[in-house]
Amino acid sequence: MATALQNLSDYDPSGVPSAQELSFGIVVSEWNSEITSNLHQGAVEALEDCGALAANIETIHVPGSFELIYGAKHLIDRKKYDAVIVIGSVIQGATRHFEFVCQGVTQGIKDLNIQTDTPVIFCVLTDDTLEQAQERSGGKHGNKGVEAAIAAIKMASLGS
Repeated sequence: MATALQNLSDYDPSGVPSAQELSFGIVVSEWNSEITSNLHQGAVEALEDCGALAANIETIHVPGSFELIYGAKHLIDRKKYDAVIVIGSVIQGATRHFEFVCQGVTQGIKDLNIQTDTPVIFCVLTDDTLEQAQERSGGKHGNKGVEAAIAAIKMASLGS
């Protein structure tokens, strides 16, 4: 469904399993930090709203979105998490760099989901403008970080 037709922060709590017994790793890109900080805040608030304990949420930061793949693998290899959320923001510029970064990150996260037993949730905004990113990170379209947190809880609970 198109973002313009829904608020990314809306979810039905009755349809979300409890996160009380779950642990989460979050990898946040420092690039476009205004956007990624808002996404991170939305994700953490949603996890806690669904019962996750603050002590069971670990956040690490990486320089950019391309490094999210390594950061997620680092968390998966280092400690057992029920799910890992990767948070980034890539905004279209005047070169093809946008396409390469977006494709690389998407494929890398897909590979981690295939190669490991830990779900890795993709919360990387790929927008044409800063305004679009702002609208999806706490603006008029809500916060994609909330949506990622709910996906992480649901994926972590699949085996339960």
